[in-house]
Amino acid sequence: MPKSLKISIWIASGIAGGLALLAAAVILFLDANAFKPQLEAAASRVMGMKVQVEGNVSVGFFPGVHITLESVQVRHRGTEVGSAQQAQLGIGLFPLLRKEIQVRTVALKNVRLTIERDRHGVFNFENTEKPAGTPRTLDLAHLSAVHGTVLYVDKQSGKELEARDCKLDASRLRLTGTVGTDMMKNVHVTADMACARVSSKDFVVSGIKLSVQGGNGIFHLKPVSMQVISGQGSGQVDADFSGQVPRWQVQYSLSKFRVEEFLEPLKPKQAVTGLMDFFVKLSLQGKTRKALQQTAVGEASLRGANLTLVGRDLDRELARYDSTQNFNLVDAGALFFAGPMGLVLTKGYDFANLFRGQEGSSPIRMLVSEWRVEHGVAKAKDVAMATNENRLALQGGLDFVNQRYEHVTVAIVDAQGCTLVRQKIRGPFRKPVVEKPNIIRTIAGPAVKLLTRTKEIFTGRRCELFYSGSVTPPG
Repeated sequence: MPKSLKISIWIASGIAGGLALLAAAVILFLDANAFKPQLEAAASRVMGMKVQVEGNVSVGFFPGVHITLESVQVRHRGTEVGSAQQAQLGIGLFPLLRKEIQVRTVALKNVRLTIERDRHGVFNFENTEKPAGTPRTLDLAHLSAVHGTVLYVDKQSGKELEARDCKLDASRLRLTGTVGTDMMKNVHVTADMACARVSSKDFVVSGIKLSVQGGNGIFHLKPVSMQVISGQGSGQVDADFSGQVPRWQVQYSLSKFRVEEFLEPLKPKQAVTGLMDFFVKLSLQGKTRKALQQTAVGEASLRGANLTLVGRDLDRELARYDSTQNFNLVDAGALFFAGPMGLVLTKGYDFANLFRGQEGSSPIRMLVSEWRVEHGVAKAKDVAMATNENRLALQGGLDFVNQRYEHVTVAIVDAQGCTLVRQKIRGPFRKPVVEKPNIIRTIAGPAVKLLTRTKEIFTGRRCELFYSGSVTPPG
């Protein structure tokens, strides 16, 4: 092709593009607000909710042709679901010449979402009726949001969760049809998300970051990282919405968290100090909180070494136990529940009583709390701790489905793992029954212990084996 012809084509193309841009400018600048009803109607059809632009509509051409909407509100079934102080829509140039608005990118600022789940398990963004007409498709090359706040309210459980200073950067988002019960089956997304702070009544998490990728109802969230009570948490979540019942695979670990900060909601005057590690791996399925609990299968563990119980000398109190009968083993067992599932168990029983001592301290050289989860019941696998002179262990289960203690027994065990003294707790979490301690064998000083063991060798006294786990006896 002759060079002169190439130059002519370039010039003609530039003129055509300039004329198209000029035509678009004329269309928009004549009355940009005239497009407001068209934008509201298109967004409402795609989302299946009422979208309203309460502020002005303005136009810009750098970078690219875009429309800026001020004060956008999203409502559904009479309540507000979301809002944005500003929404900037990147639109296609040539469709605009036909007076059609084709949104390619969306950038949101100062976003607020309110997600509410009613007592019947229905979310406030779900369509309870099948939408009429042809389903619309939302297909964005890029979606971003900054300075976001998300409030989650679950009226089934009474729980509330708030996430602040959140941001989203999605390189691709596609939604076929309307927002409803099958929404997750119709979403394709690749995105990075972050929130500076997530809080509820019982805990605060900071620095949450995660990446999500998926489509056709199957999503992978990894890595998921966060800062929790001075510890670094990480994990991953796999979610499958492709079937009739959602399925979840959750794996999470929290390393080197300060146990005293976790126990802070109990407001103890003294507390346990030191670093602990937590790990959980669960498989769940269901649409409701109860269904998820009933199907939960997996494992959870809590471990710590060189901890200190401030304010109480457990060894001294246990040494006096034979004469005073004034020690509650279940109080000491509170330490086994010091991890993330512990706050659930403190609603009825006053575990904080353990931390109300005023004298001495107790070195805890090792604490292990490992549980096997089967259908929502956590069963003790290896649960014990050792002080300088004593070893305590726990057997039984925690029924999170029915919120009950299942044959839970806390015991002092000797070097062979045999029961010396044991105490049981049973009944609902909110109002448990703590039985009186049952003395199997006396607790005494080293000389008496030696004589007792010698006597047992010759008399053949039977040992009631209670514990054979990884926590070794004091040496």
